[in-house]
Amino acid sequence: MNNLDKVKSIIVNKPLKLDCGKEISNFPLAYETYGKLNEKKDNAILVFHALTGDQFASGKNPITNKEGWWNYAVGPNKAFDTNKFFIICANVLGGCMGSYGPGSIDPNTNKAFGTNFPVITINDMVNAQYNILDFFNIEKLFAVAGGSMGGMQVLQFVSNFPDKTKVALPIACTASHSAQNIAFNELGRQAIMSDSNWNDGLYETNKDNPDKGLAVARMAAHITYLSKKGLQEKFGRKLQERTDLKFGFDADFQIESYLRYQGSVFVDRFDANSYLYITRAMDYFDLTKKFNGNLSKAFEKTKTKFFIISFTSDWLYPTSENKDIVIALNALGADVGFIEIKTDKGHDSFLLDVPDFLNTIKNYLNTTYFKLNEKGI
Repeated sequence: MNNLDKVKSIIVNKPLKLDCGKEISNFPLAYETYGKLNEKKDNAILVFHALTGDQFASGKNPITNKEGWWNYAVGPNKAFDTNKFFIICANVLGGCMGSYGPGSIDPNTNKAFGTNFPVITINDMVNAQYNILDFFNIEKLFAVAGGSMGGMQVLQFVSNFPDKTKVALPIACTASHSAQNIAFNELGRQAIMSDSNWNDGLYETNKDNPDKGLAVARMAAHITYLSKKGLQEKFGRKLQERTDLKFGFDADFQIESYLRYQGSVFVDRFDANSYLYITRAMDYFDLTKKFNGNLSKAFEKTKTKFFIISFTSDWLYPTSENKDIVIALNALGADVGFIEIKTDKGHDSFLLDVPDFLNTIKNYLNTTYFKLNEKGI
């Protein structure tokens, strides 16, 4: 990826103590904004991206020339209405779109850190992004929102900074990564590390790229983002541009061709080491364990209003795991709403054109913003 010098970024001067014990400072955090911050600075929404996302939530990504990952949701008159709200999205710590990560240059060697980069956590990502509030002189956000890993960051943010947002929207997420999800992530990591070009993570030294391993990792993960019913309806057992089986190992079926395509385009926009680091951060995420098995304690200091969204066909972060968060909040008497959206599009529903989902967010944000302003909150 080139042209990363064109991305907006802040330099975080304050030292940040990472969960692994190391400390970093003077590091870049890339960000993008949509809409306008009002005079009262009470209309800001911090959006957290998922595993393979970045700061370019909407419009065209100037690096990849692809549409923003939340194009359906962020923009004028959309769910996150940029006529009304100021949307901020930062590339996470460990990312590969301008923020400090394994592709950054190590000043001690003048080469990319690779796997010499410190292991990071969701907590580290959130603590780094908090500096965005200081940069814009925002005392309190109207909302924090995100799906999947973005939802994990929402939960971590409210736990870390209980008085810094009025509203929290964790979407299709969990309070702790399950064994199944750790297993899928490990499969992807092993695919990358087994690639002959990986070179213990120092592949940039040889100007190689473990693209085959990264493609397989993407293919495996992509299956988990979909649903059995959705896959069956879209692909079934349809053959790829032929009327009969080829009796070989080319892509006979349309689903095979689709997955190979997803893998091939992914390697052009994502860094293999970033994939390792970010999936590791997701696997380490466990708010319940952090609070000695009592998830309610993670939120006992906050007055934030929660609105939690899950999807019927999401088997990666099923409704039951989202409801565990609702139960923990209800135990505190917190202000919490919950909805399960009916869709056959699986976990990826939060990224797609699912009208019930998008309309639900738009109505909730608009109504809540109006009510809070009316009360002077």
